[in-house]
Amino acid sequence: MTCFGIAMACVLTMLPVLVEAQQPARVTILYDAFGPASALQKDWGFAALIEYGGRRILFDTGNDAGIFARNVEQLGVDLRRLDAVVISHRHGDHTTGLEVVIAANPTVPIYAPQEGAYFRSGVPNEFLTRDASVPADMRYFDGKEPDLLRSGTPWPRGNFQIVTRTTEILPGFFVLTTRSDKPGTREMNELSLAVRTSQGLAVVVGCSHPGIEKILEAAAQIDKQLYTSIGGFHLVQTPREEIERVAGMLHDTLKLQRVAPGHCTSEPGFAAFMRRFGDRFDHAGLGATLQLTR
Repeated sequence: MTCFGIAMACVLTMLPVLVEAQQPARVTILYDAFGPASALQKDWGFAALIEYGGRRILFDTGNDAGIFARNVEQLGVDLRRLDAVVISHRHGDHTTGLEVVIAANPTVPIYAPQEGAYFRSGVPNEFLTRDASVPADMRYFDGKEPDLLRSGTPWPRGNFQIVTRTTEILPGFFVLTTRSDKPGTREMNELSLAVRTSQGLAVVVGCSHPGIEKILEAAAQIDKQLYTSIGGFHLVQTPREEIERVAGMLHDTLKLQRVAPGHCTSEPGFAAFMRRFGDRFDHAGLGATLQLTR
């Protein structure tokens, strides 16, 4: 082989490595109620864009469609280029911008939790348990099995994919589901996104209604090496002793390398995690860009 041929072979061998190094490996916060002053508009709610391995995943869509659309435009995010959308749970401060996403990208897969409403989830067959003693006009669907039994949705055009168990939606991207047993959200399913990075799993969460520790324990079933968790830890209206317990568990037991709490973590929650993690605490307010490689 000539010197030129050897050089070209080396270039072709290194090309995938160079391309990988140039690809974004980050999470950008598109929607939240805190952060430095900027042209972005703060509001209660959450949305983030995850870019890793050449993939682009939108996680949640905020509380107000207009604010979401303006923040997305200000940050230069092209919703037409998404590979997937993940909706953590049904609450409006995480779902309202969906109409903007669907208008821009009507066929993008939208991964949503199993619910009795909102996302075209299946309705339990037990709803149609029969009783021969009731008169004909009291029998559901005239006593026949319907062709389709599922809930409706405020977003009729959405390409919803209902998640009922941990699912690898793209290589290295896992959607996991946990169920809340907390008052006010009992039996509500919530999705989180775990991304396998060179540092370990980066776990993006919406509100963590089931408990951030419960979600991270589920993520550890994918990979015990937990790198960071980004998003809402739902410690609003939580006693400070409980906040300290949760911060300690993430630091000492689950051994996260970093944390980037946002949204509903609460200011006392931010303070507790800043004390516990020190320089391994990442500020995750509106407009923040969090690197997934070090």
